[in-house]
Parts: sequence; C-alpha cells; structure tokens
Amino acid sequence: MEPELAIGSVPVSIAAKAYGKDPCWVRAGLICGWLPIGNATRNGKLVTTIEEMDSRLGRINYYISPKLLYEQTGYAWQGER
Repeated sequence: MEPELAIGSVPVSIAAKAYGKDPCWVRAGLICGWLPIGNATRNGKLVTTIEEMDSRLGRINYYISPKLLYEQTGYAWQGER
C-alpha cells in the first residue's frame, strides 16, 4: 500500500537528499531527462538542455512528482521541509 503523499512539487533540495546527491545533480537530471521524476520549465516552456540553465535567460521552475520520487527512491514526501 502506498503512503499518503503531499500534493504539489517536491523541493529540489528534498529530492537531492532522497538520492544522496547535490541539488545541481537533480536539476541537471530533470533538464536533460535522465532523471524521470519531473520536469523543468521557463515561461511555460520545457527546458531540455544544460545550455538553457543560463540564469540570464530567466528563472527555471522545477516540478518533481511526489509519486515518481517515491517510486524511484521509496521517499514519501509529506509536505514537510
């Protein structure tokens, strides 16, 4: 039975702890597509290359699915920080 998971995105820092990695590793994985737990967008458009991480282009929003993170790592996001 799956645990109750919070609604909304898991913070990058929490996902990084679940994987035992740096938050930059999570961001790069979301952007490049090799970490299939969410996506990265800027102004409503998907960000799919590391070159697009340039902060001069604007803020990138990261969405990490609580369900996909749980399936990958066993970490159940409850909404706590």
